[in-house]
Amino acid sequence: MKSLPIGIQTFSEIRNYDFYYVDKTPLIAKLIEDNKKYYFLSRPRRFGKSLFLSTLKSAFRTEKEYFKGLFLENNWNWNKKYPVLYISFGAGVTDGREELKIILRNLIRNWQKEYNIKTLSQEGIRGQFIEIIQVLSENYNEKVVILIDEYDKPILDMIDKPDLAIEVRDELKNFYSVIKDSDEYLKFVFLTGVTKFSKVSLFSGLNNLEDITLHKDYGDICGYTQNDIETVFKERLANINLERLKKWYNGYNFLGNSVYNPFDILLFFSNHNTYKTYWFQTATPAFLIKLMQKKKYFIPDLENIEVSEEVIGSFDINKIKLETLLFQTGYLTIDKVVERFGDISYLLKYPNQEVKNSLNKYIFDYLADTNIISIQRLFYDAIKDDKVPEFKNAIFTLFASIPNDNYKKNDIANYEGYYASVLYSCFAGMGVDFVVEDATNKGYIDMTLFFEGRAYVIEFKVTVNKPKINSALKQIKEKKYYEKYIYKYIKVYNIGIVFGKKKRNIVKFNYETIK
Repeated sequence: MKSLPIGIQTFSEIRNYDFYYVDKTPLIAKLIEDNKKYYFLSRPRRFGKSLFLSTLKSAFRTEKEYFKGLFLENNWNWNKKYPVLYISFGAGVTDGREELKIILRNLIRNWQKEYNIKTLSQEGIRGQFIEIIQVLSENYNEKVVILIDEYDKPILDMIDKPDLAIEVRDELKNFYSVIKDSDEYLKFVFLTGVTKFSKVSLFSGLNNLEDITLHKDYGDICGYTQNDIETVFKERLANINLERLKKWYNGYNFLGNSVYNPFDILLFFSNHNTYKTYWFQTATPAFLIKLMQKKKYFIPDLENIEVSEEVIGSFDINKIKLETLLFQTGYLTIDKVVERFGDISYLLKYPNQEVKNSLNKYIFDYLADTNIISIQRLFYDAIKDDKVPEFKNAIFTLFASIPNDNYKKNDIANYEGYYASVLYSCFAGMGVDFVVEDATNKGYIDMTLFFEGRAYVIEFKVTVNKPKINSALKQIKEKKYYEKYIYKYIKVYNIGIVFGKKKRNIVKFNYETIK
C-alpha cells in the first residue's frame, strides 16, 4: 500500500518516494495546447494548488524521470528546458509592507544563487526582477516561465487592517507589473491564490490574464473526483460507505466534476477512516464572522444565496462582499448556474457536511457564546423522544444561557433575524435534517425539521410589546403550511414561536399535532 502525501507539496518528492498521486498532467498538456501565456486559478486553501505548480515546474525543467507512467510522459517536449522563476507566499504571515520587501529581496537573492547570476546592475526590487528575467532568457536562449503560488496571501494576512492591506497590495502591484513589462521574455505564467483581485487593483495592464477558476475544462484541475477516489485509492476503500464519504467531504463545484478537498481525504485515511472536520480546523473564519455581524447577516440565507458573475469573481479591499469571500474561501460552492436573458448568475450552497456543521458551530459560538454541546443534547433528546414541550424547553434554555455581556458586544441581537440565526446555526451544527424558507403553494415556512417520520413546521415571530396570542401558530394554520407534509409523514407538528426583544427569549410557544 502506498504512503499518503500529507503536507507534501513537492511533485518530485511524491514521485520519488511512491506516494499516492492523482494524475493532473493531462490538464498541463491542455494548458499548453490552448496556446495562451498568462493563467490565473483561484481555489480555497489546502486544495492542491502548490502541488500543481510544482508539477508544472518539473515539466518545464524537463525532469522526465518523475513523469513515468503519467500522461505527460508521452505528451511533452522533453528536449526543451526552460528557466523557471518560482514564487511562493504560502509560508508564514506578512505583517506589513516592509516585511514584504524583505521577502521579495530574498527571492531575488535566491534566484541569483540558483542560476549563478553574480551581480545585478539595478538596485530596486522591480528593476532587479526585470533584469533577472532578461539575463535568464539570454543565458538559456529560451523564454522564462514564472509560477506564483498564493499570490494574494500577503494581502489576506492584513485583511482585517485595511490601511496596511492597501500598502501591501500596492507593493505587490509594483512587483507584478514586471510581468506585463517583460512580455517578450516570457514563455508561460501561472498564478494561484484564494481570492481573485480585480485586474485594475492588482494586475493593471495585464488584460490577457486567462482566468480558469470557473472554466469547465479545468473544473477538477485541483481536488479529487469521485473516480479518483475509487481508482487511485481503491485499496483503502474496504468497509467505507462511499455515500457517507461523499456527503461529508465531496461537493466542491467549479463547473467541472464535483471534487473533494485532498486535505480532508488524506487525513481521513490516515486517521483510520474517522470522520472529522480536518479542513475546517486548519483556519478559523473570524474575519467572515465579523463581516456577518457588521452587515447583520441573516444566517439562514446561507442556504439561499444567488450571486452574479461579477460578485463571485471579483474581490477588492475597499469593497469586500461577504458572498464573494464565502465562495472564494470555500465555505460555499456553486449549486446551480442560472441564465436569464443572457445574464449568468450562480446559486450557492455548502459544499458538504463538514463545512456546514463546522461553520455553523463556529457561528453559533459567536452569536450565542454558550456551550453548544449541552444545548444540542437537549434538542436531540427532545426530538428523539418525540416530546415537543421539551423542544420548547431546549429553546428557552438556549436563549436563557446566552450571557448578558454578549448582547452588549454583539449588536446582531438587535434585529429580528438574530433568533432564527441562532437556532439555524445550532441545528445546522448538529447535522439535523431541516429546511429554511421552505416553499409551499401559500408562502414560505420559516423552518421545517424532519426526524424519523415526523415533520416539525415552525413559524417565528418577534415582538417588542405584548404579543398577540397564537400569532405564529395562526399563520401556519391560515396558510395551511402543514398540507405539504401531512401525506408524507406519520406525524406533523405545527409550532408557533414568538420571541420578545425585551425578554430576549420565548414569550409564546404554541403547537398542535396533525396525524
